[in-house]
Order: sequence, then C-alpha cells, then structure tokens
Amino acid sequence: MFQHVHPYKPFFPDGATKLIVGTLPPPRFTTGMLNDRDVDFCYGSSNGLLWPVLDRIFDLNLKYETTIQAANQRKEFLTARRIGVCDIVHSCERDKIDASDLGMQNVQLRDIISYLQKYTDIDTLIFTGGNSKNGPEYFFRKQLKTYNLQLALVSNTIPRIHKFTVGDRTVKTVSLTAPSGAANRAIGSMQIYKDLKHENPKFNTMDYRVMQYQEFF
Repeated sequence: MFQHVHPYKPFFPDGATKLIVGTLPPPRFTTGMLNDRDVDFCYGSSNGLLWPVLDRIFDLNLKYETTIQAANQRKEFLTARRIGVCDIVHSCERDKIDASDLGMQNVQLRDIISYLQKYTDIDTLIFTGGNSKNGPEYFFRKQLKTYNLQLALVSNTIPRIHKFTVGDRTVKTVSLTAPSGAANRAIGSMQIYKDLKHENPKFNTMDYRVMQYQEFF
C-alpha cells in the first residue's frame, strides 16, 4: 500500500481573496522523483494544465522546469493576484501508484473551513474539478456536513457555482473543468464546445479552458 502524502503546505499570500482547492499532485511529487519539466510547487506536474492556462490568460512567460526560479514565478503571481492554494486532501493510501482520484483510500482531509475562519478575506473557492467521487467539491461537501453547512446552488451551468455561509460572510464556490488531460473527453462532449468547434475548427480543449478560467481568475 502506497502512502500518498501531499508534499506542499497550503499557500496563503497576504490578503488572499481566492483559494484554489484540488486533491493531490501525482505520487512522484511525494517521492521526489520529478521529471525535468515538473515544477516543484503546487500544480507543477508537467502533465497538468492549470499553469499553462493561467500562463496564456495573463501572459506570464512561465518556465516549465524543476528550478527555484520556476517555482518562485508561480508564487509571485499568486501573491500579486491574492490567490491562495490549499488542496483538500492531506494524505491517502493507494493500491496502485497513480494519480487517479478514484484510487484514493483512507483519505485524510485538510480542514478548509478552519482556514476560511482564519483567512477572512477569502470569498471564493476555485475547485479544480466537479462533484464526481473523490473530487475536491465531493470532499468539500462531506466536510461541510461536519459543520452542519451545505452548498446552495447559484448557477447550474458549467462551471457550476454554489455558495455557503461561514460566520457572517458568504463564500462562493466555482467548480472548474479539471485541468487534466483526462477531462478532455468530457469537454469534447459538451454542446457549447461542439458549437465553438463548429464555428472555428481550430478551437481546442485548451482554448475552452482559457475561456472558462479567465472569468474566475
């Protein structure tokens, strides 16, 4: 049984107003066996699409390499935009050493609500995935129940938007299409994507994510 432990502490820049919430980076980030194009920071997998999407939206000219400079570029961007990162999974066990959310067992969660109580400027949670089993929104819904809280639907169109109350403030949640290659099939089945692809045959799944993400970042 592989012990998959999150390698990074939550990242909370001063005055953070948004918080990115995912699950876990691939197991090689836990074992330290990164490849040359991995970045040693949150969402730094060479297979991941979050940073390439943000790179396009904000013209960041990011480096994709295992260097301190590449990691610092991302930290500086998040700090400037007042965006934090706190994946909801602290650790899990796996029979198979892969990055599948469904393969996670005996999952230990980070207490996102306690962080929201501490960092009171945060008004938006950005989930890197929807409510499928073992996704970030799925786990967050389970966590909310322990606080006798629940999500209220704001918009049922993709990306789905909900809200909930922490103390005296309302926090919005946005469930983005996952920044992973595995989500490309789901994107391809969406009518809005088919329509845009019909209008412009060069339109692709990366373009779709840029269009979707830029509204919330």
